Amino acid sequence: MHSDRQSRTPMGLKIAAGLGLAFLHLPILLIFLYAFTTEDKSYQFPPPGLTLKWFAVTWNRPDVWEALGLSVRVASISTVVALVLGTLCAAAISQTRFFGRETISLLVILPIALPGIITGISLRSAFNLAEIPFSFWTIVLGHATFCVVVVYNNAVARFRRMSGSLIEASMDLGADGFQTFRYVILPNIGTALLAGGMLAFALSFDEVIVTTFTAGQQSTLPIWMLQELVRPRQRPVTNVVAMVVVLVTFLPILAAYYLTRDGDQISGQGK
Repeated sequence: MHSDRQSRTPMGLKIAAGLGLAFLHLPILLIFLYAFTTEDKSYQFPPPGLTLKWFAVTWNRPDVWEALGLSVRVASISTVVALVLGTLCAAAISQTRFFGRETISLLVILPIALPGIITGISLRSAFNLAEIPFSFWTIVLGHATFCVVVVYNNAVARFRRMSGSLIEASMDLGADGFQTFRYVILPNIGTALLAGGMLAFALSFDEVIVTTFTAGQQSTLPIWMLQELVRPRQRPVTNVVAMVVVLVTFLPILAAYYLTRDGDQISGQGK
């Protein structure tokens, strides 16, 4: 029956889907193509020639390594902060009932619903009022505001599908809070936390708008790319870096998808 439905799919719908996918992905493929071009001053199609020399040039650019290192450090620490705060918020919202619970849940997810420029301006104003100098940690705080939401959404969905009787049974059998978390809760929510952490890392790694308002004079990799597009030194180097950003963000998102697509099979569900 499934094959019959596929065979009855209108040809026009298939063509429209193909055109939509091409519109989304052809620009990314062009970035990959121009990373191999021999011409370093303009974009020509087809490229006048293909070469691997720009990968060697990119490897030997210290400014690229500095920006990459800063992005990795910021994304890593922001993800750790998001995992701790997001998990605690999800546990409180899903496992307990108290006045204002839905309001707190709304406030937790609000940063990812707001435009990035609003978040950036508000954070910059807050840092200025508190006389906090812009540094590595202001970038981390800015990224953590939306990374928490990603972890929270994954964790709270998994908490709500987990049977509360499992926690009660663990406590009745003499387990303390840490043992219950380690042997009962963590195995049930572990893949959701891992997926949320991967998504948070990917979002932090390629974030531009909030970083612009909280970085001061520092340049993460996306900020470096933006500067290179405005005042290019070697255009293909920017394309090589863009390839790295695409891969670094795509792989965690793909892994997160495979980790959570079967998330409805939770032990204790239905008890």
